[in-house]
Amino acid sequence: MKFAIAVNMSRYSPETSIRAVADRALELVKMAEQGGFEAAFAAEHHTIEMTIAPNPFTILMNWAANTSKIRLGTATVVAPYWHPIRLAGEAALFDVYSDGRLEFGIARGAYQYEFDRLAGGIQQQKGVAYLKEMLPVVKALWQGDYEHNGEFWQFPTSSSVPKPLQQPHPPIWVAARDPETYDWAIKNGAHIMSTPLSRPPSEIRVLSDKFNQALANNPGIPRPRFLMLRQAFVYDNPDNWRRAIDYAIESGRHFENLFQTNGVVKNGFTKPVDLSTVSAPENYDPERLHESLLFGTPDVVIEKLKLYQDAGVDLMCIGVNAGLPWPEVTRSLELFIERVMPAYAT
Repeated sequence: MKFAIAVNMSRYSPETSIRAVADRALELVKMAEQGGFEAAFAAEHHTIEMTIAPNPFTILMNWAANTSKIRLGTATVVAPYWHPIRLAGEAALFDVYSDGRLEFGIARGAYQYEFDRLAGGIQQQKGVAYLKEMLPVVKALWQGDYEHNGEFWQFPTSSSVPKPLQQPHPPIWVAARDPETYDWAIKNGAHIMSTPLSRPPSEIRVLSDKFNQALANNPGIPRPRFLMLRQAFVYDNPDNWRRAIDYAIESGRHFENLFQTNGVVKNGFTKPVDLSTVSAPENYDPERLHESLLFGTPDVVIEKLKLYQDAGVDLMCIGVNAGLPWPEVTRSLELFIERVMPAYAT
């Protein structure tokens, strides 16, 4: 099992400097490269300060200019927000500038708040139709001249300019949680990225079973890689667990805001919601969260990771900076590199 890191640029208060946020994100990526992580991923999000990422390729370009070997990925670009020609060209250009380090992750989108502003107010669940039209078109444009007359996009014969450095194309990842998307992604030659969110450890096996069923449904197709994302926080003192979980809960209260059509966002800053209004408040129980997330001392985190390895996860992606104080974020990553990762070295 290899390791990747998901890095967000996050502000929860206007008192926090955006320059400091950007510098700290880059510092985490540089630490990850030096520590032996395979990849670092940046998201795409719009108009919200807790995930500042209007174009993940711009973020990745900054990381590429300051690193040399860590692979750099989108997790993810949101299909309904893009035109296929632009997406193909932007991704290929980054692949050229990064000397072939792009991991191309794509998804249907998550936040109704964003869909109301960037996708004409369509229901977030309908984003999967855009995803399924988008990916084959991007792959075709990377290969050469292609004409498209689809449901959402139509254009005369065109080609991606430039073409990606990696041939036939960069590794493709599709974010998936439902069985149909797993199956479709594998049929289209994509790797799978998924997340148990804040759900209990049993969700790891649920997602793994979906992956294995999709493999069984597609005999003869080479096995793709399987990535799973989970929030991680490693600490020296086991008595610190509740402090860490309290930060995770507070971050989650902001996150939940974006799924509610009446969620309050003022000047880009989300208002934390009352947990009694969320669909699954039990997922925010402190004891349950502590069991679910990759929180703990190094020995505890090593043991928790066995569940993912046993579930067939090839690339374990950790989120490390969800609202925690900066010195604790860097110390957590140091501990993960120095005392957790060696247990999974091959």
